[in-house]
Formats: sequence, structure tokens, C-alpha cells
Amino acid sequence: MSFFNIVSLLGGLATFLFGMNILSSGLEKLSGGRLEKTLEKFTDKFYKGILLGALVTGVIQSSSATTVIVVGLVNAGILKLKQAIYVIMGANIGTTVTAQILRLSDISGDNFLLSLVKPTTLAPMVAVVGILLFMTSKKNKHKNVGQIFLGFSVLFTGMFAMEGAVSVLKDVPEFTQIFATLSNPILGVVVGALVTAIIQSSSASVGILQALSSTGGITYSAAFPIIMGQNIGTCVTSLLSSIGANKNARRAAMVHLYFNVIGTIVFFVFTYTFQHFIGFSFWDQPIDRGGIANFHLVFNIATTFLLLPFASLLEKLAKLTIRDKDGDGPVSQTSNLDERFLVSPGLALVQARNTLAVMMDHAKDNFAKSVTLFSKYDRKLVARIEEHENTIDIMEDRTGNYLLKLGDKELSDEESRSVTEYLHMISEVERIGDYSINITESAGILYEDDVSLSDQAKLELNAIADAVSEIIELSQRAFVENDAKLALDVEPLEETIDDMVDMLKTRHIIRLKDGTCQVEAGVHFLETLANLERIADHCSNIAIYLIGYVSKAGQINRHEYIENVHQGKTGEYVAKFEQYRDKYLSRIAG
Repeated sequence: MSFFNIVSLLGGLATFLFGMNILSSGLEKLSGGRLEKTLEKFTDKFYKGILLGALVTGVIQSSSATTVIVVGLVNAGILKLKQAIYVIMGANIGTTVTAQILRLSDISGDNFLLSLVKPTTLAPMVAVVGILLFMTSKKNKHKNVGQIFLGFSVLFTGMFAMEGAVSVLKDVPEFTQIFATLSNPILGVVVGALVTAIIQSSSASVGILQALSSTGGITYSAAFPIIMGQNIGTCVTSLLSSIGANKNARRAAMVHLYFNVIGTIVFFVFTYTFQHFIGFSFWDQPIDRGGIANFHLVFNIATTFLLLPFASLLEKLAKLTIRDKDGDGPVSQTSNLDERFLVSPGLALVQARNTLAVMMDHAKDNFAKSVTLFSKYDRKLVARIEEHENTIDIMEDRTGNYLLKLGDKELSDEESRSVTEYLHMISEVERIGDYSINITESAGILYEDDVSLSDQAKLELNAIADAVSEIIELSQRAFVENDAKLALDVEPLEETIDDMVDMLKTRHIIRLKDGTCQVEAGVHFLETLANLERIADHCSNIAIYLIGYVSKAGQINRHEYIENVHQGKTGEYVAKFEQYRDKYLSRIAG
């Protein structure tokens, strides 16, 4: 084999792997991460887990990627270890799809329709359709279909290049001798595992074996152990991804390894026992792409059904390997922001959104607690508020960094818009938390100085605090439900709060002049009103970002939006405004 043949082989391999990447990326975009998201919800039954594992892997064309996602879900506490086992079993079946696609090259015959579906004809035709869709379509969905077609074509182009490069080997005696050596089953398993571990894809290593089979120098006896070994080698990716994860995530990676190792041992013993005592008629015959694809499929399906009744034993074995330790604490509130999910942007965005919703919960609870401190100061409650504020800050920092990393990935337009929206919103939520701390500090200063608000001031503060609580709740619900119509109700409430603040400021200044309120209490009352107004402003910002996102209008200028809303008030806006005035302003109007 000459230097140029080696270059062609490596170039073909690179093209093949690139084609797999384009194909899986296009399929992932077209699915919008929906299949991966369902792993969180529909793995309560073993058959659902297996089916979903197979479907997800069939779509993203990688059992390694699926298992990495599963490790991340277990690490985040979203999936239980037992559920993960079934998904991993399904992933092993789904990984056989690529080999079945590549076997299309074995189609033969002079019939026009058969010739049309031969990869040598189909690949260039699909490439033409793919590039037209990708270059001319304005809709992302059509572009993604074009990318899938292009990936399919590039995949086969790489396969053809590898086959062309290795075609000279069929006349090289040393090549046949190498594979005769690999007929030693243990050596074959080791080689298959090593090659797969290096390129970290069993689909790709099976594809390489299929390309080599075109030389006619690979027999069934040589291919079988290599294919078994390839299933072990693919575990390297999930094992590496579990480094630094919690114990259950590491156990999920170990289950993947044990499943494939035990399956290989059992199938290995059965195959060679049968061959020794009865014998396969095709054992020493050359294997083709179809034979490789079929054995790969039979091996994974048989292994799954063989070990399915022993899922609990696999779980126990993983727990024996990764034992509980005293240092294993509870799942962190940001553990779902797992970088393993970045391989599936749709799933990563769901986790970021869930974290943002939890941040909103903490901010809402902190505000509700902070305003009670003016009536009854409680140091333990203050400690809980400060603890939650620290959690909000950590979540804001980690979510922001996570979204920035996600922004570096190849995203659809909608995913990019989501990243931008969430980055804006985490900042708004974090500021709500900060103003709640300001309110807590004001209450603390008054308590330490043994100064209290007047009874009238407390009543007024309770009224506006209830309005602010509702606007926080309203903006949170609008975000969680992705409801732009609900978000439209935020601005009339925000305007009501502004009017309440103006009225209370004026009234409190009068009390200060009359001497019915202590100066220090008055200062902190006015500061608290300012903080309440700012919280309402940030809730308004959240609603405006949401309206822009849902309407796909892009980033809306807040000041222009508010000005336009106030100038062209609709009947619905006026009705909501009057409703809020009656509910809250009436409580302080007397």
C-alpha cells in the first residue's frame, strides 16, 4: 500500500466522520432536541426507556452521545440509575442504524429503480437536492433537511474514498495474513475495542470495517470478534464524561461498560462454543457490508434481551463498584446545568430554563420574607434570605456561563433567540434578589436602632408589597408558561405600582414635616419604596423580553414600548389598569 493510498484512506476516513457529524447535527436540529427532552419524562417503564434510547441514538447517530446525555441526566438527579440502564440498552440498539444505512452499497442489479437507490447514484442525487435546500431555503426546517441530505452524501463519499484507497489491499498477501491473525478471537476483540476507543464512535469503526470488507479479505471469523470489541470500545466516551460527576452518574457510565463487557463475554462464549461443536457454514467465507451490519444488529438486540431481566443486578454491580461515601452530598441546584447536555442544545436550553424558573422562585420567596421584617424582625429569617440570595447569585453566574458556552455551539435561530432571552432574564431576576436584600438591610437598620415605622406606614407598605408580590408572580407565570398574553398584564400593574409609589412618597414627606414620623424611619421607608419600584421595573423588563421573544420581534426597546403602550392604551389595558387600581390603590387612597 503506497503513501498516496494511505493519504486517500485517511482523507476518506476524515470525510466519513465529517459526514456523520453533518448528518447527526442536521437530525438533531430537525428534532429540536425533542427526543432528548422526552428522556426526562417518559422513562418510567423499561420498554419506554429502551425505545427512547434506540430512537435518540438513531437520530443523533451516536450511542456514545446518548450515553453522555444519560450520564448528565443522572448527575442532575433527573433520571434514576435504573431508568438510565434501560436507555443505555436502547442506545446500543440504536447505534446499529448507521451500519444498516451503509449496507445499501451492497445493492446490485441492472433494474433502473435498483440502480437509482444504489449509493453511487443516490449519494450525488441527494447531494444536489441537499445543497439546493440548504442554499436557497429561508425556513430553518428546510435547511436542516438539506443538511441531513448533505451529511448522507458526504458519509457515502467518505466510504467510497476509503474503499478506493483499500482496494489495492485485496492483492496484498500481508493484508490477508493480518486478518488471519485477527481470527484469534481475543486479539480481535482487543483490536475492535482499541480502534473504537481512539475514534470514540462504534458506528464509525463499524463503517471502517465495512469499507475494508470490500477487499474480500475479511472473513466472518475475523469480523465477529472485532464487532464485539467495538461495543466495548464505545464505553470510553461515557467513562470519560463521568469524571467529576456524582456517584450515580459514574455508576451509569459503569453500567454501560458492564452491559457491553458482559454481553460480549456471553455472546463470545456462545458463538465459539457453537462453532466448535456444530460450526457455522459461512465461518471462513468473506463477509460483506450486509453481514457486518446484520451481526452488529443481532449482537446488540440479543445482548439487550439477554440482560434485560438482570437490570437490577447491573445496578447492584455498579453500586458495588462505586460505593456510597460520606462526602456524597445532595444534588446542587445547578447540577442540571451539565456540560454533557451541550451536545444537545435543545436539552441544554430546557435545563437553563428550569434553573431560571428556580431562580425566580427564590427571588419571589426572598421578597415575600423581606417585607415581613418591618413588622417582626427575625434574625433566622434574615439568615435564610441571605442564604437564598447567595444561591441566586451562584445560579446567575453559572447559568450565564452555561448559556455563553451554549452560544458557541451551532444553534438554530430559535435556539439563539432563547439564549439571548435567558441571558437578559437571569440579570433581571438577580437584580430583584438584590433589591430584596436592600429591603432586608433597611429593616435591619431600623431594628438595630430601635426605630419602627408608624402603623400607617406599615399598612401602606403592606398594600404596595402585595402589589409587587403579584407582579413578581405574574412575570414568573408568564415566563414559565411562555405566555405573551399574560405578560401584557404586567405593564398596567407596573403603572399602578408607580402611582402608588408617587402617592406614598408625597404622603410620607407630609408626615415627616408634621413630625408624626421619625426622620430615620422616613428615610428607610422612602428607600424601600424606591426598591419596590425598581423590582416592579425589572418584572416589566422580563415581560417585555418575553413578548419580544414569543412574537419573534427581537429585542424590544423598553422605553419605546412603555411609551407606545401608555400613549395608545387599548380598552383591555385600561380595564386591567382600573382593576389593579381598585385592588391596590384604593387601599391607600383614604
